[in-house]
Amino acid sequence: MVAFTVFLFAGPPGMIELDLSLLGDVAMNAGLSLLFFVQHSGMVRQSFRRWLARFVPEHYFGACYSIVSGIVLLVVVLVWQESEQVIANATGVWWWTARVLFLLAVGGVIWGALALRGFDSLGLKPIQNRFRPSAPTSSALTVRGPYRWVRHPLYFFVLLMIWSYPNLTVDRALFNVLWTLWIFIGSVFEERDLVAEFGDRYREYQRNVPMLIPNHVAGWIDPTDDSA
Repeated sequence: MVAFTVFLFAGPPGMIELDLSLLGDVAMNAGLSLLFFVQHSGMVRQSFRRWLARFVPEHYFGACYSIVSGIVLLVVVLVWQESEQVIANATGVWWWTARVLFLLAVGGVIWGALALRGFDSLGLKPIQNRFRPSAPTSSALTVRGPYRWVRHPLYFFVLLMIWSYPNLTVDRALFNVLWTLWIFIGSVFEERDLVAEFGDRYREYQRNVPMLIPNHVAGWIDPTDDSA
């Protein structure tokens, strides 16, 4: 994730240059993006989880998912081919605005993760619970922090990070479009899972809070969370 954040802020490291044509760069970068999309979205499908459970205990799934996702994401960062064709460059105050917006978006991601109060990006909690059993906690929908303004704030802030890069080259334009589409499509599928898990509570949340782009000045107050 650190390498990916640096990639979004400063561009590809250029450690692996394949000297391809423009079309070759586009094909390579599109393939790298597709590799991550398939891995990241495919591994969370129940059919894959059932298959993997035949070889790996269920409580290790989260950790395995994080490890594989990290490896694939690092491959994307290291192998990404930068294009010399420039579409647009931000200069002056617009360059500084883009840089500040990126840093604010990074802060937003941290804010959103902390608001979850139990965000387990490494998949370690199921392993800890396996060896140090604790009382089971019921899954409940609570809305606090940035989740009062947008249902998927982490995705929103990542989109800001993606689009605040000041130098728009051909490869960066391809990256921005493909990853924006993937985030939107992934949000739609995630919404279905959340409705299935939380039912009418989540439907009420959908009616009051936008999915990806905040459009309210005052955030929605979750009546079930006194600390919101």
